[in-house]
Amino acid sequence: MSSPSTFEDYIQTDACDLYVRRSGSGPTVLFFNGSGASIASTQFLLDQLAESLDLIVLDQRGLGKSTIPPTPWTMADYARDAKHVLEYFDIDQCGVMGMSFGGMVALEFAVTFPEVISRLCLWCTSAGGSAGSSYPLHTLGDKDPDERRRISRMLTDERFTDEWLEEHPIEKSLMTFIEHADLEPVSPERQVGLDAQLSARSGHDVADRLGFVTAPTFIGCGRFDGLAPLENSQALHKRIENSTLKVYEGGHMFVVQDKEALPDATSFLTL
Repeated sequence: MSSPSTFEDYIQTDACDLYVRRSGSGPTVLFFNGSGASIASTQFLLDQLAESLDLIVLDQRGLGKSTIPPTPWTMADYARDAKHVLEYFDIDQCGVMGMSFGGMVALEFAVTFPEVISRLCLWCTSAGGSAGSSYPLHTLGDKDPDERRRISRMLTDERFTDEWLEEHPIEKSLMTFIEHADLEPVSPERQVGLDAQLSARSGHDVADRLGFVTAPTFIGCGRFDGLAPLENSQALHKRIENSTLKVYEGGHMFVVQDKEALPDATSFLTL
């Protein structure tokens, strides 16, 4: 349980310098962002979580303000980065939350360091292997722009056809925001980080190690998620003992589509 003061600084590991932010007051929770995301790009969500949590979040290696170590990287590298962060703060155990790619990192962390996790919250993610994989995002670069746009919309929410979006202005605004963000220029250095992340993501598979997850686990998924399909969350629920599954009325971004999602997560993590 921390004070409301905010920590923002670099934490050195044996591989890179990780930019870390710690803020809020409440039970300590380590948060993992999704593919390509950074502290800056998800500030709206992090601020809400920090209203009831002592929230620790890092820019994953090669993204945001963190430095870029030599590639290639594996999911185990991301888990070790997180362990370094907790060791820096002298934290023996805390809650862990991850969304999308961050959920994959959280799972790798959970099966590698199960004793560190008091509670585990997984949003819109997959275990990989026989428990189901999320869409292979590393293949999108091979598509022409129109096809990539169409696929990206269906991955975000399987209902997101042009016709459906015209009838649902809130979701249309969400998709427009996402598409405009994707058009932002990326430096060559950051592209290295993005590509290395997608490469590590393509090898994600903890399906046969889910028995090592011992902490109470909350699994949230969107009913219309095309990126991390519902059946992948159902497989997680089936294989993780002491887990709870809730299906939200939305897609991969159900956190902004279903008003119950955020309160459910914070309620679970503050128990």
